[in-house]
Amino acid sequence: MQKTSVADLLQSKNTGIEVTLKAWVRTFRANRFIALNDGSTIKNIQCVVDFENTDENLLKRITTSAAVSVTGILEESQGKGQAVEIKVSKIEILGDSNPDEYPIQPKKHSFEFLRENAHLRIRTNTFSAVMRIRSILTFAVHKYFTENGFFNVHTPIITGSDAEGAGEMFQVTTLDLGNPPKDEKGKPDYSKDFFGKETNLTVSGQLEGETYAMGLGKIYTFGPTFRAENSNTTRHLAEFWMIEPEVAFNDLDANMDLAEDFIQNVIKYTMETCKDDLAFLNERFVKEESQKPQLQRSEWSLIEKLQFVLDNNFKRVSYTEAYEILRNSKPNKKKKFQFPINEWGVDFQSEHERFLVEKHFKCPVILFDYPANIKAFYMRLNDDGKTVRAMDVLFPGIGEIVGGSQREERLDVLKEKLKALDIDEKEMWWYLDTRRFGTAVHSGFGLGFERLVQFVTGMNNIRDVIPFPRTPQNADF
Repeated sequence: MQKTSVADLLQSKNTGIEVTLKAWVRTFRANRFIALNDGSTIKNIQCVVDFENTDENLLKRITTSAAVSVTGILEESQGKGQAVEIKVSKIEILGDSNPDEYPIQPKKHSFEFLRENAHLRIRTNTFSAVMRIRSILTFAVHKYFTENGFFNVHTPIITGSDAEGAGEMFQVTTLDLGNPPKDEKGKPDYSKDFFGKETNLTVSGQLEGETYAMGLGKIYTFGPTFRAENSNTTRHLAEFWMIEPEVAFNDLDANMDLAEDFIQNVIKYTMETCKDDLAFLNERFVKEESQKPQLQRSEWSLIEKLQFVLDNNFKRVSYTEAYEILRNSKPNKKKKFQFPINEWGVDFQSEHERFLVEKHFKCPVILFDYPANIKAFYMRLNDDGKTVRAMDVLFPGIGEIVGGSQREERLDVLKEKLKALDIDEKEMWWYLDTRRFGTAVHSGFGLGFERLVQFVTGMNNIRDVIPFPRTPQNADF
């Protein structure tokens, strides 16, 4: 007797053997046909029950989401849609599920309803497909970097620095919030706190990653990051995962090469590995798009959109060139953009980024050399004194998916930038040391993992590509 998975059974060429399968009931019809799924594949396997010789009370317990163990002979299927089925000789109920109380019924539920039941939504086809793809994408990331000579670095989750300078950070403290110790100015005395200073959850592992690139050459981080941004959009989470490679001696051009090669490789691997899940999500995507107004529909199916990224070289365009294109575009002149493009130096919005990718260039785009005043302090200042060696990778349907830069390696320029932003040098002494001792040109980028999962799965809301989304007023589960 062989115990196995649904995925293994559906691919098996060995019929006539006895197998045991432990899985959950998806449907049970006519007191005869059980559709079982164990999470190994989006497909169910049909199990045929001899209901005349099966205890009636046992049959009543075979309900949606009940956990069961079936033993029987794997046979060629008599029906359509699958090659094999199990002719059941023995059924055991491992865990009952009351059909009157179980919230995830075999019908279409809204994603909002499923978010309210995030602990159970993994039992639906859509979310099991998304999470299997998320898992494969995770592996693809590690596979790519390992095969290309990168070392994985675990940077701190608790930090005393703000890499982005945005100030939207979650504070970490052990002080008594009801009666904290006070300093001479009457403010909380963080010298009495656990770490002896004010600390927060990290928004990025980049700064620490840079220090390790200065010794290991090529590193990447892949871990949780946190942003206390009071935003309820479909693109933002308070807790999300970031992929951040840093490479010593890479300039901006090499950084753009790396980003393009990395993204194309992980998408290609996932498309080759997750064909069944992507086929299901592609069908869902096309159906969802068909219900939208004509002007809001995607020009591509999900598979076509992914193939579009693989088949096209990424167009490299300076911010200034992009600005001129947008300023002179029909949507801008006819005031169709929600955010008009009137002055050089504005931060492009998603609508502008998507226009460049989907309408103007019709390929993925990398924008570079952004205005310094809309980018972070650590980006290398260009000779013009007003732009920095920044880059953003733009994708169809999503806009920015990667943000990166050549880092400012010159100690004097970096100190001037810190001073202009009123960032205390004493707090950044360790970061400045990397510019004092063996400084070198180096570059890196950050990719929000959930944005990547969103793009590959075609899901509209970022809350639906992470197991338990953390958003304002929502920390359940």
